[in-house]
Amino acid sequence: MEKGPVCVTGGTGFVASWLVMRLLQHGYTVRTTVRPDPECKRDLSFLTSLPRASENLQIFNADLNKPDSFNEAIEGCIGVFHVAHPMPTKELDEEVVTKKAVQGALGILKACLNSKTVKRVVYTSSASTVAYSGGSQDLVDESSWSDIEFHRSLKIFGTSYVAAKTKTEQAILEFAEKSGLEVVTLIPPLVVGGFICKNFPSSVYLALAMILDQVPIDEMSQFLSAKYPDFPIPTTDFLKGIEGYKSCGFSSQKLLSSGFKFKHGLDDMFGDAIQSCRGKGFL
Repeated sequence: MEKGPVCVTGGTGFVASWLVMRLLQHGYTVRTTVRPDPECKRDLSFLTSLPRASENLQIFNADLNKPDSFNEAIEGCIGVFHVAHPMPTKELDEEVVTKKAVQGALGILKACLNSKTVKRVVYTSSASTVAYSGGSQDLVDESSWSDIEFHRSLKIFGTSYVAAKTKTEQAILEFAEKSGLEVVTLIPPLVVGGFICKNFPSSVYLALAMILDQVPIDEMSQFLSAKYPDFPIPTTDFLKGIEGYKSCGFSSQKLLSSGFKFKHGLDDMFGDAIQSCRGKGFL
């Protein structure tokens, strides 16, 4: 792909901010979107201070509730990374969150199609879209789909997230098939590693809490609830055994068969995460 402009939605997040940095490093002109901040209090210096950002980074306001707000950022781009996702404010918000995620994603895809310049869209999905099929598989891959009703029957947190992510990916793939737009979906599990964003990524906190044994789970829940009021946080009850459900592994065979090679192991992932936490004053 040529080094023309690319768009990354949700630029203040853990994964998206890394994408912005790497794309800049590889010589791309990058446009990223952030939720509107009426009071202009959000500190975006971690993005604007990145190498090459002063020349090659533009930041746009856009909101998934208003899909047309992404048009300006996408117009003229050759590629789009759709990473932004609304987080549920409570389990009862499933319908609202799903509608926002699906309509926002479809609006972004329509903008890509209308641009006549976007050659490929990469959508960041989630392992939650394949992990809860209700079957007995030890290993699942991209051919599996989570059963939302099965997840709901487990009576654990996160059904809003599972439903929204699953239905959004399905809608995206259906749109791509009908329109001919080239779309690639990625299914990451828990994301762990160093981070450049300002907030403490919830996935990093959850991963470190499991190995550091320094923070009681209820205290961790309180911390995350304060930091991420829109994210459903597990409690001690969640960590107790769930009768009739066994977690599964995730196959990377399709990724590996495409030529991808893993370069970093657990030492890098957790070491970099701890270093970032210390550098930002979280540890």
